[in-house]
Amino acid sequence: MITRNQGDSRAGATVGSDASRTRNFWMRLGSAAVLAPVAVACAYIGGWLFLLACGLAAAAILWEWTALAAGGADWRVLVPGVTALLGAMGLVGAADGGAAIGAIVIGAMLASVSVTAWPRHPPAAKAAAWAAGGVLYAGTALLGPALLRRDPQWGFAALLFLFATVWATDIFAYAVGRAVGGRLLWPSVSPNKTWAGALGGLVGGVAAAVAVAYSSGVTRLGVAGVLALVLSIVGQGGDLFESAVKRRFGAKDAGGLIPGHGGVMDRLDGFLVAALAAVVIGIVRQGLAAPARGLLAW
Repeated sequence: MITRNQGDSRAGATVGSDASRTRNFWMRLGSAAVLAPVAVACAYIGGWLFLLACGLAAAAILWEWTALAAGGADWRVLVPGVTALLGAMGLVGAADGGAAIGAIVIGAMLASVSVTAWPRHPPAAKAAAWAAGGVLYAGTALLGPALLRRDPQWGFAALLFLFATVWATDIFAYAVGRAVGGRLLWPSVSPNKTWAGALGGLVGGVAAAVAVAYSSGVTRLGVAGVLALVLSIVGQGGDLFESAVKRRFGAKDAGGLIPGHGGVMDRLDGFLVAALAAVVIGIVRQGLAAPARGLLAW
């Protein structure tokens, strides 16, 4: 009698779980159908509109990170952090990428000092480290895409390449993971991600990125494929990193702003880390003046 009831309970939980996943899938799809065209349109227009979009996303990420780390809005982190983001946004708009990076670093230092000076969340040193991490993490969301878009010739193409890599990785990882299942990728951090999904995401991300590179006039498609592979891996690593941060603070989602995704952090976790990697590759090859050219023109 008890065994039968337990089995019925498990079956009901499975059905409910399946229904919840299906509902979540359609919410994710609807949100993506709205947000993706907006992101592409802003990237195409560029200029201050795109900078503003990046700045708003970065501010939202800082808010969510602070809420996770401090249990709510902590103005000792938000004031220096948002000030640094605004300063960096203005500096990128004035074509001074190096100073913009410096503004983010200074903002992180000020946030750390502020939290340490008012140790409401002991131990103060640990709280300061998380505060500084939040400003740097949010700054990455601003600087990566913004620095890529500055190049008038290659900026939009570089962002399309990045969008295609990250979005296709996410879509194929989700689809293949659900269809195939199998061994979990990192169960202690993310209970749903599988090795099959990760590999499916890599294949989808590379294929989509190479297609975008070809349509954008990139001649070294083999190099583009290798770059997409690297960015896809880095993006999935960024997704796992954000999952680890949420687990560290006992949260399922970073926020509730985007239906089916959670918060802005949940939507941009892989993208912002991949964007940082793309900018670093571009800067190494062509310097701060033309990271998009350094990424795509080989």
